[in-house]
Amino acid sequence: MTSAEIREAFLRYFETQGHTRVASSSLVPANDPTLLFTNAGMNQFKDCFLGLEKRDYVRATSSQKCVRAGGKHNDLDNVGYTARHHTFFEMLGNFSFGDYFKQDAIKFAWDFLTSEQWLGLPKDKLYVTVYHTDDEAFDIWNKDIGLDASRIIRIGDNKGEKYASDNFWAMGDTGPCGPCSEIFFDHGDHIWGGLPGSAEEDGDRFIEIWNNVFMQFNRTADGVLHPLPAPSVDTGMGLERVSAVLQHVNSNYEIDLFQHLLKAAAEIIAVDVTALQAEAAQKGVAFDYPASLKVVADHARSCCFLIADGVNPSNEGRGYVLRRIIRRAVRHGNKMGATGTFFYKMLKPLIEVMGTAYPELEQLSERIESILIREEELFAKTLEQGLKLLEGELANLKGKVIAGETVFKLYDTYGFPTDLTADIARERGLEIDEAGFEKEMAAQRQRARDAGKFAVDYNSVVNVDSETQFEGYDATQGQGKIIALYKDGQEVNEVHEGDEALIVLDQTPFYAESGGQVGDTGLFKNDSGIFEVQDTKKSGAAFVHQGIVTMGSLKVQQAVEATVQADLRVATARNHSATHLLHAALRQILGEHVQQKGSLVASDVLRFDFANDQPVSFETLQQVERLVNAEIIANSVVNTELLAIDAAKEKGAMMLFGEKYGNEVRVLSMGSIIDEKNFSIELCGGIHVKRTGDIGLFKITSESGVAAGIRRIEAVTGSKALELVQKADSDIQQINGFLKAQKDQTVERVQAAVEQNSLLQKHIEQLNQKLANLQANELLGQVQTIAGRSTLITHVEGMDAKALRHLHDGIKSKLDNAVIVLVATDADKISLIASVAKAYTANIKAGDIIKHLATELGGKGGGKPDLAQGGAPLNEKFDAVMANLPAWLAQH
Repeated sequence: MTSAEIREAFLRYFETQGHTRVASSSLVPANDPTLLFTNAGMNQFKDCFLGLEKRDYVRATSSQKCVRAGGKHNDLDNVGYTARHHTFFEMLGNFSFGDYFKQDAIKFAWDFLTSEQWLGLPKDKLYVTVYHTDDEAFDIWNKDIGLDASRIIRIGDNKGEKYASDNFWAMGDTGPCGPCSEIFFDHGDHIWGGLPGSAEEDGDRFIEIWNNVFMQFNRTADGVLHPLPAPSVDTGMGLERVSAVLQHVNSNYEIDLFQHLLKAAAEIIAVDVTALQAEAAQKGVAFDYPASLKVVADHARSCCFLIADGVNPSNEGRGYVLRRIIRRAVRHGNKMGATGTFFYKMLKPLIEVMGTAYPELEQLSERIESILIREEELFAKTLEQGLKLLEGELANLKGKVIAGETVFKLYDTYGFPTDLTADIARERGLEIDEAGFEKEMAAQRQRARDAGKFAVDYNSVVNVDSETQFEGYDATQGQGKIIALYKDGQEVNEVHEGDEALIVLDQTPFYAESGGQVGDTGLFKNDSGIFEVQDTKKSGAAFVHQGIVTMGSLKVQQAVEATVQADLRVATARNHSATHLLHAALRQILGEHVQQKGSLVASDVLRFDFANDQPVSFETLQQVERLVNAEIIANSVVNTELLAIDAAKEKGAMMLFGEKYGNEVRVLSMGSIIDEKNFSIELCGGIHVKRTGDIGLFKITSESGVAAGIRRIEAVTGSKALELVQKADSDIQQINGFLKAQKDQTVERVQAAVEQNSLLQKHIEQLNQKLANLQANELLGQVQTIAGRSTLITHVEGMDAKALRHLHDGIKSKLDNAVIVLVATDADKISLIASVAKAYTANIKAGDIIKHLATELGGKGGGKPDLAQGGAPLNEKFDAVMANLPAWLAQH
């Protein structure tokens, strides 16, 4: 079976067992700051397991894209050198949300793996593990499945503390957890390795292919395990691993999918595979592709999928990890002889083997290729810059060892490969401090692990089992019954005046923060009290109203009159609808590569983040404004309808990467009809205007970059947009008053004033240079000899840093072989400049002089051995520091 056939067989099998097939979620976790990347099939179902989300199915199956190349799970440095480490892999999984448990989960796994109708693996090749106290799982395997007890291995707490075991899973330090039961395949005694739990367990003979996680406990902060009311199941089977088993190979890189990519990589880089095969045959060993080609093949998958899911290379977060993977792939390609840009060519063979299952690769191919080409070209420049930096370090090197800190800085900050640093060191008879470098790397890995850990106590989350019915699409007032009250994180029956509280109603007109739209504010009232709602958020299917009791008291089961602050709701709706029109306009004008990467919709402003590699020009922004306002003027009806997810796709609704959608979705259509489709069609559960004309006016206020490849537009609508236009008119009127210009002369008069100012600045600059030369002649008389060096130390007043540089240049032209230290004070600032003749830099450096002065004065500064500058705030230390400077210079 091919990898594609195995993927489809798995999903089809679980569909026959009543599971709903769910598409892979994005590699960028949706609304989950605890994860760098999606690294397991259960990530998209986490809220289901926590009880914060209820779906219209209780059984699910998926083939999930996963990346482990940063944060807690980082396999990057092992890729290419082991049989099963990857940056990207697919996890096949089946999930139960309080439906079936151990009995069925184990039966499903065994049936799929061993049944002739499905995978047909030989039963005598399979072993299983269970947590050492999980007698229930042991008995199911032994008595129900019929597996001999000798093939069932109990694994205890083998990681140093209670419940720290290969066979005990936990979502975090607190929250859902439970025992695991793993299934291992025996590749045969011709391969080294032992059973799990043995001293040889790290060998390649016995390979884990399936893990059944039984979530049956909730662990609280005190370490106590409490049984969950609805135990759940989370399983995972690595597609690459099971493909290796079924295709009778020992390495994941030998499966059909990777063989196709490796062959393509060899052709793209022009590696003579025939010669390598002949060399292996001559040595009497089996042919295997070089590790560097494996790196290129593996990294092509993670890089292309990450870019397709909206990640852009950058110097921080996810973008930094992507950049590292790209550069590692390029470096290994170069080691195999690649020249020019080559890595982007790996996308085509990847589409050939994975494009059917993941059509986004083909749909976004142009963008993926352009980003890979740009990054490879940038890396070439980085290598050039890194070589210059390394040359600078080597010039100042004392001894034969390059410090580990220097090697790490080149690697981590500048992306300069460590093995290249080592190669250059060897060529010059030098060594690198490997131990020091590893120390720095270990510290970085620890920081990454700390950043990747779940940092939330899941028991602190307000978990409401009830469901709130939202009644606010057509109303801002309504009746609701209080079904839950919370104060200080604890559920209570009553809250009193002055209490900050959380209130959950059975039905509400208040919109809960979602999809970028802020939560509603307003009031709850009844005969016994008034509650000011300051925000509304979701907790599972419940709407949680946050606020304060301003009068009287409120109790559970009481009815309240709920009133949304209507003016803010209307203004928010204008901005939300305008956001949809903006999104559609950007895609029409800039291209379909534009994807939403975040938004904020409030009553006073809208903010829209989107994927685009370049800043949007002022002229283009005006074009976008005109297009959006044309749709507003058209005053078309805004339509909403509930559709099945497939029907919504067929209608052409925009679906955002990383968002979770149910089987039924709310489709929002607005704007003019183009090719039988509305100008904008998106899935959205937010509040919107009835007609586009209700938006009134749309005006962009700013465009900026927020990350590599991510731009942000902020805009206003309605009365806020009118205020902005009127303010601009008022400003122009004032400017015309200053310039004594008519309205149509504003630009002309401003341009003339700027040119005149520039001319005056040049005259001032020339006069300052002349004054500096005159002052320089006067100061030459202050030269003294310190430590055998001609030295000039002087303090001037009323001079800024630029004027001080002119003065220095004038003095230096007349006093070449000397140490010059100039200090200027201007208002509350100190400017510093120092230069040292090259004949003296072996003993004293200008950078050291400035660092000394800046440190003593509480400022900053530095520079080269022969010239340095700095600055500091003027303070009471100034006179003493200047008085001590000659003595300090004499000691250096």
